[in-house]
Amino acid sequence: MVPLTRLTTVAGIPVADLIHAERLETIVQRARDGGAEIVNLLKTGSAFYAPSAAVAQMIDAIVLDTRQVLPCTVHLEGEYGINGLFTGVPCRLGEGGLIEVIDVALTDEERAALHRSAEAVHQVVQVMDARREEIDPSLGSLTTGIRIG
Repeated sequence: MVPLTRLTTVAGIPVADLIHAERLETIVQRARDGGAEIVNLLKTGSAFYAPSAAVAQMIDAIVLDTRQVLPCTVHLEGEYGINGLFTGVPCRLGEGGLIEVIDVALTDEERAALHRSAEAVHQVVQVMDARREEIDPSLGSLTTGIRIG
């Protein structure tokens, strides 16, 4: 997760103007750890709440053709310097699904954080690939053509 707090606003006011930097970093870290926190509180059956709410929002954007910008995991084809990997980025959704990947200007630090995140996903995909071929070689590889950076 690469939160872009410098682009986050409340009623048009930059969040950094409303919340002290230390508190904002605490909020960002809690968002990163939120899934684990919910699982720890509910113990079982908790991993579906956020994904199901996100899917409902995506369905509304597509069916109602709202052209809303939402965080979505999409197959990147060079956007943000990532190619051949599903990665979470801001996307505009409307009739027919994905309309466009929104190209947000990132700082060097933010771009590096996104690439670290993508590399972590790539490593998980490689592990899955190794296991997939062990289970059923006919399934093939997911990592072909992945390029980050």
